[in-house]
Amino acid sequence: MRELENRLKRELQQNLNVKIMHSSMWSIPVHSIEAEYICVKRTKMDVLMKMMLIAFQKTTKINAEELSELLLVEQLFIQDLIDLMQRTRLLEKIEDGYRLTDKGNQQLANGIFEEEQEPESNNILYSPSHEAFLQGELKEATGEDELEVYRYVKEGYLDEELSFEDETLINALRINDADSGEGDVQTVISEIVSSTDLYIDDIPCIEFILHDKKQDILYARVWNTLIERWDEKLENQLNEKERLDWRKTYLV
Repeated sequence: MRELENRLKRELQQNLNVKIMHSSMWSIPVHSIEAEYICVKRTKMDVLMKMMLIAFQKTTKINAEELSELLLVEQLFIQDLIDLMQRTRLLEKIEDGYRLTDKGNQQLANGIFEEEQEPESNNILYSPSHEAFLQGELKEATGEDELEVYRYVKEGYLDEELSFEDETLINALRINDADSGEGDVQTVISEIVSSTDLYIDDIPCIEFILHDKKQDILYARVWNTLIERWDEKLENQLNEKERLDWRKTYLV
């Protein structure tokens, strides 16, 4: 961390008008949230599936054998597709054949076949200080002294039980590439099964209070080691809350 701090100091002092008035290290709490979710695989519907769905749309009194003769496709293959369309709830069995469900009619109209996948899980990182999910990789502790917690963290944060709207979790998972797409195949999150607040990590940050002598302004820069860049959110918080005090502390 000291090596990083020194590198950042050199970077900031490249501007000859800027003087570092103060630097410090502290940490922000970041929650690891395990989200379990279900994805749907979307593919462009092939011609055979379309023809079968159209046939079932026109008449419910047709079976695999008759479809095989009509479409000149092996009966076992036709039956496998019928079984698949039943599993994915595009078709439902009735007494003398099959009929399209509302879902089947919709997917036929769209020309897109959707197949639900097995549940998956992923860990996403939430920062109460940002009131947002952050992207980054948690790193192993370096063995340095324990840092003080960010002074504007909400009191009682260790006891706070976090809960999120499903759409918020879906958006966070998408940012972390839980959705994917390649060619005509697209995998998208369709449902959140559950979310669990697993644990809290302390993420080190390095704060600098700077004075621009030319413009005569004081301002904060904060390096967030999780996102590995300057953290505008934390900088704005400090600027809004402390800028007047810095003038009294460092320039009087």
